[in-house]
Amino acid sequence: QVQLVESGGGLVQPGGSLRLSCAISGSLSSISLMGWYRQAPGKQRELVATITSGGIPNYEDSVKGRFTISTDNTKNTLYLQMNSLKLADAAVYYCHSRTWFDHDYWGQGTQVTVSS
Repeated sequence: QVQLVESGGGLVQPGGSLRLSCAISGSLSSISLMGWYRQAPGKQRELVATITSGGIPNYEDSVKGRFTISTDNTKNTLYLQMNSLKLADAAVYYCHSRTWFDHDYWGQGTQVTVSS
């Protein structure tokens, strides 16, 4: 079992920055992949970024160069640094983990609002 708790969402103006955090607990050694997804109203949940247990990141095209995914293993935390935020980035952001047995876990989500 893996538990994920997101934090850090909020209201930001276009061009601003936010850092999302995901506190991870449970069977950490079972995790093979972690990531961030987002879901805007009326849209499907979409992948934003992932990072492997070996630290290799991958980004959805629209966030490349603006978002950075990272982990702090000493704090058991996953981060998403979001810079140059756009109106289109507004969504509920979800932390996700996948284990070596292909079990998926999700956090409860944190709202990111981008508005002037």
